[in-house]
Amino acid sequence: MSDREYFVTAEMLELARQGDERVWRALVDGLYPNVISIVRSHLPGGADEEDLAQDVFVKVFSKIEHYTGPQPFEHWVSRVALNTCYDRLRQKRASRVVSFSELGIDEASFLARTFADDPSEPGEATREMTGELLAKLLAPLNANEQLVIRLIDLEEKSATEVADMTGWGGSKVRVTAMRARRKLARVLERMERDASKRTN
Repeated sequence: MSDREYFVTAEMLELARQGDERVWRALVDGLYPNVISIVRSHLPGGADEEDLAQDVFVKVFSKIEHYTGPQPFEHWVSRVALNTCYDRLRQKRASRVVSFSELGIDEASFLARTFADDPSEPGEATREMTGELLAKLLAPLNANEQLVIRLIDLEEKSATEVADMTGWGGSKVRVTAMRARRKLARVLERMERDASKRTN
């Protein structure tokens, strides 16, 4: 969210703390696009995005007294959204590693093309399937690792930005990213061997 998109004023926050419903509705309308974007980017498998977004706003409104700045209110809400997704991920225990044979036909074919460096242009259906495949590949990672991989490797945020968003130390972010990448590398190596055996 850029500086020019900030719209929450000190007056609005004071009215919200007093329970002004008109201001609450204005806050939800203004903050919803950013919240739903974060939820969709970090949605745990099987979770309902609207349900998760609603949880975010419940937390925002129940904890609004805890907002003291100095960062813009919109940044604080983004952090609440991120932590809500993280909490939901933590509730889901890490799944066992998916094997190549358990993938759907389309997913297996896509992964085989990826290993073969097939340069075909992805269509909308392929992009949707890639998201589902990614969720399966990330499933063996714990909640911390999934969150860091999504923020650093998919959203291309720096370790400093991730530390700011999560409240973690920079070293924790970097170590978590390193461990997650090692796990993913092992998963992908095993799946590449499986794919190679199937095509030979």
